Amino acid sequence: APPGILERLNANEVVIGDGGFVFALEKRGYVKAGPWTPEAAVTHPEAGAQIVGVNCHFDPLTCVEAVKMMKAAVEKAGLKAHYMVQPLAYHTPDCNCQGFIDLPEFPFALEPRILTRWDMHKYAREAYNAGIRFIGGCCGFEPYHIRAVAEELAPERGFLPQASDKHGLWGAALEMHTKPWVRARARRDYWENIHPASGRPKCPSLSSPEGWGVTKGHTELLQHREATTAQEMQHVLERQKKAKSAV
Repeated sequence: APPGILERLNANEVVIGDGGFVFALEKRGYVKAGPWTPEAAVTHPEAGAQIVGVNCHFDPLTCVEAVKMMKAAVEKAGLKAHYMVQPLAYHTPDCNCQGFIDLPEFPFALEPRILTRWDMHKYAREAYNAGIRFIGGCCGFEPYHIRAVAEELAPERGFLPQASDKHGLWGAALEMHTKPWVRARARRDYWENIHPASGRPKCPSLSSPEGWGVTKGHTELLQHREATTAQEMQHVLERQKKAKSAV
């Protein structure tokens, strides 16, 4: 049988995964979601988890910083653990403590926030340098994002992903482009230093999250099987109007 995740991490391999994989592990009882993980790791590093980390709700560099806090707390307690990170593929510098679910674009207008493949290279390197060895992604990640992570860490892993056969690394295939100014972009330093525009002149660079003041344990977060009634919907719309006026 192929080695499991723990065996691979114990061998200091870099494991690249995605959020769906973690959810599958949770359903099988291997993963437990509890209190806000960075806080739990900082205040209770002795809890005994073999792999600790962050999944979803925030952008890559925010999640990496959170795992750094967890790692520091675990090491301060004289303990050892493996670390994982599976962030969003969206830039979320303007979200609040609940993450991207409070952004007005959630969930159907988040595309302008998507990270480029070059952002993913940076994320993968930051995560690896932080001591994280289970590096993946959650909401918003596309196959080319995971490929970029795997390509950035190819020297450490010892091989490129299969999908790398489909393109030239760092835009190398642009050397064949008919336009000379495009051929000039066939290099790593061009793509590493680009600041892509959104092409949306009437859109702001940041949003104002809706502050409903509702979080875990609140009665309004209780799920029910029945469809939302017109009366309940009216209540929700009134709450939304009040929250927006308070921003």
